[in-house]
Amino acid sequence: MRNKVLIIIISLILPMGLLADELTLNNNAPKTYIVKKGDTLWDISGVFLKQPWLWPKLWRINPDINNPHLIYPGDKLRLVYDKYGNPMLVKGEGGKPQLKWSPKVRTTLKDMSPVNTIPLNVVAPYIKYDTLFSEEEYDNLPYVLGSDEGFKSSTDGFKLYVNHNLDVGKSYAIYEKGEEVFDPETNESLGYYARLVGTAKAIRKGDMDNKTPSTLYVDGAKREIRSGSFVAPINEGQMLPSFFTMQSAKAEFTGSFVKASSEAREFGKLEVVMINRGKQHDVQLGDVLSIERKSPDVIETANGPQYKKDSSRWSQLSSSSNEYNMPTEPVGKMMVFKTYDKVSMALVLRTSKPLRLSDTIKAP
Repeated sequence: MRNKVLIIIISLILPMGLLADELTLNNNAPKTYIVKKGDTLWDISGVFLKQPWLWPKLWRINPDINNPHLIYPGDKLRLVYDKYGNPMLVKGEGGKPQLKWSPKVRTTLKDMSPVNTIPLNVVAPYIKYDTLFSEEEYDNLPYVLGSDEGFKSSTDGFKLYVNHNLDVGKSYAIYEKGEEVFDPETNESLGYYARLVGTAKAIRKGDMDNKTPSTLYVDGAKREIRSGSFVAPINEGQMLPSFFTMQSAKAEFTGSFVKASSEAREFGKLEVVMINRGKQHDVQLGDVLSIERKSPDVIETANGPQYKKDSSRWSQLSSSSNEYNMPTEPVGKMMVFKTYDKVSMALVLRTSKPLRLSDTIKAP
């Protein structure tokens, strides 16, 4: 199930800005492919490419597929090459793509839907709506005083009282204040993690001048809601686009992990992570990032090459001139789905091995 969802996630729209990236064909890439019902753009491109997220380049100048989202089951796609030797997909039987300017009508069967993009609601179950607040923002947020039940609860259908004049009919998110997070590179404070514990709707406006709290009706408890939990309008920071337009991050991008939402030291695909780059660093929603890991250090010793961590203390101390500059290797991909000034939240799309907070992040 997770693999299927992962395929769906990456079938979202990517812009033509990826044309600068180098395409690499699979060794067993076929010459033709018949579109099947249920295929996604990622499915089809994965048949031909080692980097399926670069599908726009594969379709880039095909006049028969002006809108690749409207290819249908039963269409025959062929792998051809342009005059520069670059691969591309064309539709139909002809040897070369030909421009066709005359209007045409397409007849389709009722059970044949075009290969299409997937909306947010498919991705949403894997995106945590946790957020980040500064100390100043926390100081200005209203908070839960208590409930009509008189105890903590993790179920829907009870009332909360909040020390603020809330707007009746408006939806609110309820957060539990988490730990302060720091930039692993500069040790600068980035704010305080806020974990979503529930959602609610205001059903009674308060009168704080007379110490009368507002009333929230909880319609989406995620975990125990406690007195002191903070409340924020649900349309401030929680709203995400209906579709993500995925694009390669800018070539000069580098960054580091701040934390994983699971709090685990190692994590995998569909994990939500926080990175130490945001709007100030020109990070955009939909940016695709490569996760890389430096190969273990190797040094030359009197007994031949050894991993530095396994060598003697003396060899480690005298290794400056005998240490190799080991390469980094890609271990995963992720997509940014939310940005703040100095940090961003991203969803891990795929991994080749368990990821670590010490891994580095670069443009793909």
